[in-house]
Amino acid sequence: MSHVFHRGGGTAPPIAVSASGMRIVDKAGQSFLDASGGAAVSCIGHGEPRVVEAIRAQAAQLDYVHSSVFTSAPAEALAERICTSTPLPIEKVYLVGSGSEAVETAVKMARSYHLARGEAGRHHVIARRQSYHGNTLGALARGGSEARRQPYLPMMTETPRAAPCFAFHEKSTDESEEDYALRAADTLEAEILRLGPETVSAFLAETVVGATTGAVPPSPGYFARIREICNRYGVLLILDEVMCGTWRTGSFLACEMECICPDIVTLAKGLGGGYQPIGAAVCTGEIHDAFAEGTHGFVHGHTYMAHPIACAAALAVQDVIAADGLAEMVNTAGPKLRQTLEARFGNTAEVADVRGRGLLQAIELLEDPSRKAPFASTLNISGRIEEACRKHGLLVYPGRGTVDGQRGDHILLAPPYNVTVAEVAEIVDRLGRAVDETLYALRSND
Repeated sequence: MSHVFHRGGGTAPPIAVSASGMRIVDKAGQSFLDASGGAAVSCIGHGEPRVVEAIRAQAAQLDYVHSSVFTSAPAEALAERICTSTPLPIEKVYLVGSGSEAVETAVKMARSYHLARGEAGRHHVIARRQSYHGNTLGALARGGSEARRQPYLPMMTETPRAAPCFAFHEKSTDESEEDYALRAADTLEAEILRLGPETVSAFLAETVVGATTGAVPPSPGYFARIREICNRYGVLLILDEVMCGTWRTGSFLACEMECICPDIVTLAKGLGGGYQPIGAAVCTGEIHDAFAEGTHGFVHGHTYMAHPIACAAALAVQDVIAADGLAEMVNTAGPKLRQTLEARFGNTAEVADVRGRGLLQAIELLEDPSRKAPFASTLNISGRIEEACRKHGLLVYPGRGTVDGQRGDHILLAPPYNVTVAEVAEIVDRLGRAVDETLYALRSND
């Protein structure tokens, strides 16, 4: 009997005993190809000796200090590395323990910024439908993942919503991609005006949407208009790059490709690569200076923030990425993965879309692609595909509620940045077999 309260409260999953590169081995001896890095976490693969040694050395030298009393060399070095890894003018890094903590930090940072500037009325954070920003109550309240939110709705503050930027489902057939981008962005302005600009603190959005809709990049021009709207009304722009940042989509920050700079950006998964829990809320100098120069400090903190071992591990992960040229590999392996997926599923009618950016890619499945009609949610197509993938020794990240929070299925892939051409082929082959088997069983039951 396991005394662990396992995720979801269900039965105990298999025990993982070892991992190396892209492969995880369980207690029964079965090997799995980890094509999603867990939840887009393991960006350099498992068991990298240089990171293991950095963790060992830091634990031997300095394991923990409270951040209100001391800083540490790894925290200082990691913050500098983050700020110098992007051409965007971000200057200060608040180091925490997870993506959810990073989002909560960013939201509180925005509120505190307005307080420091004497604008106490600004408290609304506008988010988007079909978004995901973490699983703590505060982060969940801001997200638009309805299935995750439903059990806890009575405990949450109401969050105003703008429309998502999801051209595959929301663009009209007579609309250009650029016109659709402006229409989607303008729903933010409408919501700001409805609430009253003087009450709005921030707009929170994923640059490339991850778990909820499956690797959805923004339409061209969308974030440029969003930045204009935020500037017009004094609203801070918080970009959630917990999943899509730190090289996952081809640049250190995904928003670099949108040619805009957020006021605050959140990072986590690819920052530490799974070797230690870590996240960050990164802000411009203007945001930080409001606290340094004003009478209102930033009232916030966590026991394990800026943890020396976690910072040393994350710095080592970033060192490996730099030393091995893995950022450049994302820009070659990503298109290869996309092309291989398109070739494999081009004749599978139910695979209605292959999309993504860099090494964050997904396939979306629909019962009737001509009408963009999803499968019934009771069928749990994505869950059944994931189960079939496991039988073929493949780990993927399934998603439900892709279309509207309740209906729709996708499979997300996020292999490590050093994935090889042979591994890409192996991933897609195993996924293809799992999809075929699942759809065949579905048709047979019909």
